[in-house]
Amino acid sequence: MASDEFQKASMSSKLNWLRAGVLGANDGIASTAGMVMGVAGANPNNTPAILIAGVAALVAGSISMAGGEYTSVSAQKDSEIASLAKEKAELAANPEAELRELAFFYEQKGLSLETATKVAEELTAKDSLRAHAEAELGIEIGNHASPSQAAISSFVAFSAGSLLPLLAVLAPPAALRIPVTVVAVVIALALTGYVGSKIGGARPGRAMLRNVIISVAAMGITYGIGMLVGRNV
Repeated sequence: MASDEFQKASMSSKLNWLRAGVLGANDGIASTAGMVMGVAGANPNNTPAILIAGVAALVAGSISMAGGEYTSVSAQKDSEIASLAKEKAELAANPEAELRELAFFYEQKGLSLETATKVAEELTAKDSLRAHAEAELGIEIGNHASPSQAAISSFVAFSAGSLLPLLAVLAPPAALRIPVTVVAVVIALALTGYVGSKIGGARPGRAMLRNVIISVAAMGITYGIGMLVGRNV
């Protein structure tokens, strides 16, 4: 049973990483699209300015996302290590109470008191800290999330997402830049909304619509601001 619980936790962790990657790409698409649409709204013929704005959004956003993810995962890792140290101290100070606590945990899962006690005793005899870590804390000893890996993954996901609107706005002629970018971004964000909803087990239609509406609104607002500023500069 402990193995099944841990496998479920491990699968959940992998899905969370996948979801984070999808959301990172989603953020890269949406934020960079807003940036380049704002500059294109001011002057769709100013290719250098659009390029500079797009690259700046890609680099700054990627670094910001990576830094935020590194900080977040580092805090999570520190918390896990502290929890393990506390659990280790409690096991050393009062092993009998900890054994009863572990047995109670399995009893709450549906086992009889006799079976729960036997499971707890066998797991404790094998590795008491690991047993408590996995059952009570949901932590696999020696397999903490890597802040560096999280930062790199977030950087790559955001950068990949940012490239799409940047290429979409630069590839076509100036007269087609706005419609091509809007279509490309809408399709891409509908896709990320679909994938994200499937990972989370939600209805894809609502997630896709929400994603598209928010992105279109953001592009429309930044484009409008760009037009207003461009006329007055």
